[in-house]
Amino acid sequence: MSKHPLKDIVTLQKQKEAVGIYSCCSANEYVIEAALERAKATNTYCLIESTSNQVDQFGGYTNMTPKDFHHFVEKIADKVGISMKQVILGGDHLGPLTWTSLPEEKAMENAKELIRSYVAAGFTKIHIDTSMKVADDDPNVRLSDETIARRGSILAKVAQDAYHELLKTNPDALQPVYIVGSEVPIPGGATGATVDQGIQVTKVEDFKQTVKTFEKAFKNLGLDEAWDNVIGVVVQPGVEEKDAGCTEYDRAKAVELMASIKEYPSMVFEGHSTDYQTKYKLKELVEDGVGILKVGPALTFALREGIFALAYIENEAFKNTDVKVSNFIDVLEEAMLAKPDKWAKYYTGDENALRIKRKFSFSDRCRYYLPNEKVQEALKTLISNLRSLDEVPLNLMSQFMPIQYTKVREGSLKNDPEELIKDRVKNCIDEYLFATHQEKIAIK
Repeated sequence: MSKHPLKDIVTLQKQKEAVGIYSCCSANEYVIEAALERAKATNTYCLIESTSNQVDQFGGYTNMTPKDFHHFVEKIADKVGISMKQVILGGDHLGPLTWTSLPEEKAMENAKELIRSYVAAGFTKIHIDTSMKVADDDPNVRLSDETIARRGSILAKVAQDAYHELLKTNPDALQPVYIVGSEVPIPGGATGATVDQGIQVTKVEDFKQTVKTFEKAFKNLGLDEAWDNVIGVVVQPGVEEKDAGCTEYDRAKAVELMASIKEYPSMVFEGHSTDYQTKYKLKELVEDGVGILKVGPALTFALREGIFALAYIENEAFKNTDVKVSNFIDVLEEAMLAKPDKWAKYYTGDENALRIKRKFSFSDRCRYYLPNEKVQEALKTLISNLRSLDEVPLNLMSQFMPIQYTKVREGSLKNDPEELIKDRVKNCIDEYLFATHQEKIAIK
C-alpha cells in the first residue's frame, strides 16, 4: 500500500526541514486550472480542497457532489495535461456544519453520509470538524471537548468503513489522512460583527487537550488505524484576513504553541485563513511547524483583480467605438445588489464603504457571484472583445497588469485574456510555493 504523500511533510518537518504544502480551497475553474498548471510546471503535488458547504451529497452551493467535484477537477487536469496521481483532493470542515439547525441524531446522519461520499469519491485528506453546536445542544454552554471528539470519532469510523469498501473496487486506493480540530472562523469567513475583535493564538493546553480527547475517542471505537493517520491539527497561529488587510503572523506571539508540536512526532499544524500573508510570513509559518497552509479568498481575489484589470483595458480599448463592452464590473455589482445574502452580514459601514467592500474587500464575497449567469455572460463578452483585437494592447497591459506585461514581453506568457487572468492567480500561488518548498515532497 502506498504511503500518503502528505505524510512526507510530517517526516520532513520532524527532520527539521521547513517543508509544507499549500491547499487550494476553491471551486473556481480558472483558479484550479492555474493551480494545476503551476503544479505541472514545478513537478509538485497540487492539493485542492472543497468545503462542506461548497460540495456535499446534496450538491452544496456549487451544485456538485463529491463525485461531481472529482470529475470537475479531473476534467481540468486532462486539459492541463497533468496526472491525477499528482493531485490530492481534500474535504474541509466535514461534519454537521450545514445542518446545525437539526438535532444531533439527524445532523450527524447527514454528516455521516457527507463524509462517506467524500471518501468514496477518492478524497484522501479529510478534515473532521464537529466543533459546531446542533439544535439540541445547550446554546449557553460551551460544547465540551468530549462531545466534539465523540462526534468526530463517529465520523472517522464512517470514513474508515468507506475506505475499506472502496478498496474492494480500487485496491490501490490511498488510505485517507485526517485533520482534527477547528480554531478558525466558519467556512466563508467571519461576519462583520466579529471580524475586528482580535485574533487569539491557540493556547498550548487547549491544543494538547484536543489531541488527548480525540485520541481517546478514536481508540474507544477501535480506530487505531484511523488515529495513526491523523497527521494534523487545526490551530489558530494568529492569522486572519480582514476587509482591508490581514492580521499578520507574529511568531513571537505563537512561540509556545509552535514549540508544542515538536512533542507529537506524527503531526503538524494545519493553518487556515493564511490568505494575504506575505511570502516571508508564510515561510515563517512553515518553519515554525505549520505543514499545511490553506488559502481560498486570496486566490479568487487575485482572479477578480485580473478580470477587473481586463475590464479597465476593455473600456479604454473600445471607448468611442461601436463595440458593445461587457460592463463586467457593473454587472457583478448588480448581481450582488440583487441578492445580498452572500455579503450583507459580512460587511458593515455606510453606502460608500459597502460599495468599496463589495468590489475590493479582501474577504472577497464577490467570489460567490462569479457563477451568476449574467456575470458569466459579461465575462465571455469581455474575453471575446479582447480576443477580437490582434492582441491585448501592450501599453494598456503595462498600465493595468504590469507583472503580466513583463512576462508577455519576455516571452514566458501568452498574450491572451484567459492566460493573463490565470497568471494573476499564479502570482499568489507562487508566494505559497516560495514558502512551502513542496518540491521536496517526492512525486510517487
